[in-house]
Amino acid sequence: MHRVAAVVVPPVLSFDISIPFMVFNSVPHYDVRVCTARPGPLPTVGGPDVVVADGLDALDGADTVLAVGSGGEQAPPEVLDALRRAAAGGARIASLCTGAFVLAQAGLLDGRRATTHWGLADDLATRFPSIEVRPDVLFVEDGGIFTSAGAAAAIDLCLHLVRLDYGAAVANAAARLAVVSPVRPGGQSQFIETPLPPERGTSLAPTRAWALEHLDRPLTLADLAGHAKISVRTLTRRFHAETGLSPLQWLLYRRVDRARELLETTELPMDQVAGKSGLGSADSLRKHLSNRAGLTPTAYRASFTRRG
Repeated sequence: MHRVAAVVVPPVLSFDISIPFMVFNSVPHYDVRVCTARPGPLPTVGGPDVVVADGLDALDGADTVLAVGSGGEQAPPEVLDALRRAAAGGARIASLCTGAFVLAQAGLLDGRRATTHWGLADDLATRFPSIEVRPDVLFVEDGGIFTSAGAAAAIDLCLHLVRLDYGAAVANAAARLAVVSPVRPGGQSQFIETPLPPERGTSLAPTRAWALEHLDRPLTLADLAGHAKISVRTLTRRFHAETGLSPLQWLLYRRVDRARELLETTELPMDQVAGKSGLGSADSLRKHLSNRAGLTPTAYRASFTRRG
């Protein structure tokens, strides 16, 4: 049996605590224990208390040790000491979501690449400058230490660990039992939305609405200026003032959004998706979607299709 010990550091989501059980207990080769510095009722963020019976001695002899929770707050010294001992003893060390802060506080990520939830990645990089923080991946491994981004990415990391231990067939079987996607590569984007800046004016709103209705056309600055009945120079100035973007930047964002919608909701071939979204060709679609979401169109459709 491969022993997995998940050390929980509040504040923590109850969902995060459940992930090791959901993944590893679906495989008959693992023994999973959850522990904390102070056994007993453990409050969770926005959920009921969870009773954790085991203390930090559960880490002794564990083959894999997971740091779970913390929300970026300081972990108890005894937890950090226990993690250092486990690492020195040869245990495989990993963190789920903000558990990366716990590993960082223990000094286990010094000089390594690591990730965490994208919303706290800047905080991790600022507080621990010796870490090369990767905010744009699902999970990363460096020197035998694994860190994951938030929520579903933590499931991906656990499935990856199963694959390392027992192969892809076992890992994909675990994914099916948990009713989640098969193992995704760690370098895949966390799918951070790159939000458009808030609009600060409405004088060009009719032109933007018209452009959205004609994204399949090769719109130019002259086309937009002609619709707005102003000069190209005035269009560019007002567009940036109202949207924070140039007209062509705004168009590209909207074209990629339209392509994503078509990939999710239709079975159109890639060249038709590119044409209807105004991206021109399948190669152009691949380039811009990969830049925006970190996935090829085929992989994006497989992951996000919403057809009934």
